[in-house]
Amino acid sequence: MNVTRENIDALNAVVKVDIAKEDYSDQVEKILTDYRKTANIPGFRKGHVPMTMVKKQYGKAVLVDEVNKLLQDALGNYLTEEKLDVLGNPLPKPQDDLDWGSDNFSFEFELGLAPNFEVNLKSKKAITHFNIVADKKMIDDQIVNIRKQYGKIISQKEVSKDSEITGVFENEEKAINNATRITLDKFKGKATEKQFIGAKVGDVVTLKTKKLFNDDHDVMNFLKVSHDDAHGLDIEVNFTISEINTRELADLDQALFDKLFGKDTVTSVTELKDKIKEDSEKQFLQQGDQKLLNDVTENLVENTKFDLPASFLQKWMRTAGETEMDADQAKEEYEKSEKSMRYQLIEGKLIEKHDLQVKFEDLQAHAKEMIKVQMAQFGQMNSSDEELDGIAARILSNKDEVKRLSEQLMSAKLLNLYKTEANLKTKEITYDDFVKEFYS
Repeated sequence: MNVTRENIDALNAVVKVDIAKEDYSDQVEKILTDYRKTANIPGFRKGHVPMTMVKKQYGKAVLVDEVNKLLQDALGNYLTEEKLDVLGNPLPKPQDDLDWGSDNFSFEFELGLAPNFEVNLKSKKAITHFNIVADKKMIDDQIVNIRKQYGKIISQKEVSKDSEITGVFENEEKAINNATRITLDKFKGKATEKQFIGAKVGDVVTLKTKKLFNDDHDVMNFLKVSHDDAHGLDIEVNFTISEINTRELADLDQALFDKLFGKDTVTSVTELKDKIKEDSEKQFLQQGDQKLLNDVTENLVENTKFDLPASFLQKWMRTAGETEMDADQAKEEYEKSEKSMRYQLIEGKLIEKHDLQVKFEDLQAHAKEMIKVQMAQFGQMNSSDEELDGIAARILSNKDEVKRLSEQLMSAKLLNLYKTEANLKTKEITYDDFVKEFYS
């Protein structure tokens, strides 16, 4: 057996596998001999069927099977030994005139080769890492929300500016019938507020949904319509009031502090504000880090220049999925996935260069930490290593969980790399400004 390669260019090659009779004849003969022992052909006793008949009936199928096994082994070994970094899978060249009656066979495969390139994390323009902070307004608003949540509910006869209004949104045409509780600050503009002020239980307020709420996504929450229906929804809805309440704000005393954080963890309003700021900014850290991860990814894809074997990949995509595509469909799919392919290659370079591989011990440690956090939420603070190891083992026996945890760990490793090596600048920003700038 002989394997050779012809490089068409830096990104494309053809591998030729020559298989001679001596490569497969002994194994084919052995299999046919075994078949002869068990073959059940009318007119012959078991084990006494002439070999000529066995070969006539089974010979070609056995030959094809053995040659294909040799072919796949030879190709796989060659790619490994030559350390060829291929994209997609080798594509066999069509052979309409293949003669299985011959002694020797030749097969050719097209290869798409990964490009050779370098990744530079030190971009010319610094990438912003946002440090999201809880400002005074946010902390004060959070304190008001806490006082409302733990405050006393007082029934009202009519709606006032600070009322909590319970009722049902209805629209027969769109099959909207949703009971909810709402406050007037959710509505956009003063006109809607004026429609509610002074209204009583049993009153029906008719509203236009277009630009009804400050946040367009509240259309989904309060009317219970789909995301697609929510955007641009322009209908009239009736809101029938069933209950009107206000909240007497809870006192900022030690009883409230203990209820929120445990006994004597917080002992003053100043400490309460500090605790709210600390807890909020821990949550904001994840959002700032995710934004950084996304921005560095975009920057690397945009500024790391290399070519891909586009024609080969489109040809490969035609038969790679569950449903075969035509040329136009494959081209469209390639254009959709090209950016993702580029980043996978870039990420692979970074993982190899900086030794970021996720090892089993990393997964095990990560799983145990995750379990500790979850158990602590239920008051279980002193789990033994044996218990943690057992739960971690069960988690890591699930392939989907292993994949999910591996992706989490790899993201964390890449994020740490970017924070250390990339050209970054830090910008402090309030949470409200961060949301307005990037998510509005």
